[in-house]
Amino acid sequence: MTANAEQKTVLVTAATGKTGRRVAERLRTRGIPVRAGSRTPGNTAGEVVFDWESPATWAPAVSGVDSVYVAFYPDLAAPGATAAMREFGQVAAAGGVRRLVLLSGRGEQDAVVAEDALRESGLPLTVVRAAFFAQNFSEGVLADSVAQGAIAFPGAQTPEPFIDVDDLADIVVATLTEDGHEGRTYEVTGPRLLTFGQAATELGAALGREVQYLPVSQAEFSALLQQVGFPEPDAIWLAALCTMLMDGHNASTTDTVREVLGREAKDFVDFARDAVVEGAWKE
Repeated sequence: MTANAEQKTVLVTAATGKTGRRVAERLRTRGIPVRAGSRTPGNTAGEVVFDWESPATWAPAVSGVDSVYVAFYPDLAAPGATAAMREFGQVAAAGGVRRLVLLSGRGEQDAVVAEDALRESGLPLTVVRAAFFAQNFSEGVLADSVAQGAIAFPGAQTPEPFIDVDDLADIVVATLTEDGHEGRTYEVTGPRLLTFGQAATELGAALGREVQYLPVSQAEFSALLQQVGFPEPDAIWLAALCTMLMDGHNASTTDTVREVLGREAKDFVDFARDAVVEGAWKE
């Protein structure tokens, strides 16, 4: 792939999230102007209000940008995502945007419907479908569980090719800044399949203490989410999504990281080691 000769402003939606933050950092390092969108932006230059629940914020955010990294919160398979993608695509096209890169979920049929809704804009679109984030263990809802030594999650013995979000961000940046990715759909995974039990063992080895995996049902996981503050409807939806994702249909790896970036994907054991060094689970 060849890099664009002229780099213009990129809008990064959900710019404080796991992927958005990393994508924005990488673009800035390359000297590419970034418009960082979030619900509560700070005072840093380039930060703007962008809220998926407030469509009135979309047009000002896309005005004058060339490309957009579209990361819908909380997930592209969530209720309302399809309608939001259809409307956002229209806003982006009207605002003069020339390229869209969309974060999607691997093996999520509802997300595919939302992808198609964004395609209706007619803008060149690259879709990046990601496996389960390794960083969900260090930055997301499971981080406290790891710190406490027990991970409760549906899936039992189903293996998953956990993707390191740094690899994912590198792929997103490549698709935003290089020619030849338009119209492509990339499925991005880590290099190896692990069950949650195996992931817990590797996390424990990196931490130097035991981390257990506790298999739970969909209903039990929903109840646990509610205990940590999720509203009941959100907990029910997320538990159903996680249970579906762990039914075995995603139990395979891809070579997308090597194809796009020319190197191997980061292994889970390396993620766990680096997360410990960075103090992910400090008490």
